[in-house]
Amino acid sequence: MEVKAVARYVRISPQKVRWMSDAIKGKPVEKALATIKFMPNKAAGIVEKVLRSAVANADQVPDINIDDLVVGNLIVDVGPTLKRFRARARGRGTRILKRTSHVTVILTEAK
Repeated sequence: MEVKAVARYVRISPQKVRWMSDAIKGKPVEKALATIKFMPNKAAGIVEKVLRSAVANADQVPDINIDDLVVGNLIVDVGPTLKRFRARARGRGTRILKRTSHVTVILTEAK
């Protein structure tokens, strides 16, 4: 049985969130939350919020024991990019790409 939670259109680059996935993938939920708690970046707070949401979703399913949940997968997809311009020298402009992400956390039961 698996449970998931999704955060869409998060204003952070997917590249910055993806490096966290190896740190918590395959760990029990309690251990994953403890690991994320001490990571000093914006992505940690976002992933923690989605992970807690997935645990709350699992709490609504009567057949699942929350203590046995493991982070099965952490998927970070690219969302739409906001395109902006900044004025530069000689009347030129350069693009600024404000990237967004879709973060999905999938929890599975440990065997």
